[in-house]
Amino acid sequence: MSSSVDGGPNPSAVSSSAYVEVEHSERFQELRRRHRSIVFPLTAAFLAWYFLFVLLADYAHDFMAHKLWGNITVGLVFGLLQFVSTFVITAVYVRYANKNLDPVAEEIREDLEGRTR
Repeated sequence: MSSSVDGGPNPSAVSSSAYVEVEHSERFQELRRRHRSIVFPLTAAFLAWYFLFVLLADYAHDFMAHKLWGNITVGLVFGLLQFVSTFVITAVYVRYANKNLDPVAEEIREDLEGRTR
């Protein structure tokens, strides 16, 4: 068996038909379904939030320029919340992936690696 630099099996050692078989397997299809069930809603939510910020910044100048305290405006708070929402979405995805995606992906990978031994 040939191995790659990281010690795992060399991808070329697994036949292309094995990859096609895995792609059509029930486990892989379930993994794709689980992945899409989190990625699409999170992406849609973030894009909606982002475009709301952009539209408000472009068309609601008075609202975004409203001072909350000192020189802190609504626009500045919304802008900073963009960063916060990015970190929250990342944390949600990582937690979901660790619990629901990675175990299945690991099983699929181990099964595929077992074919080269």
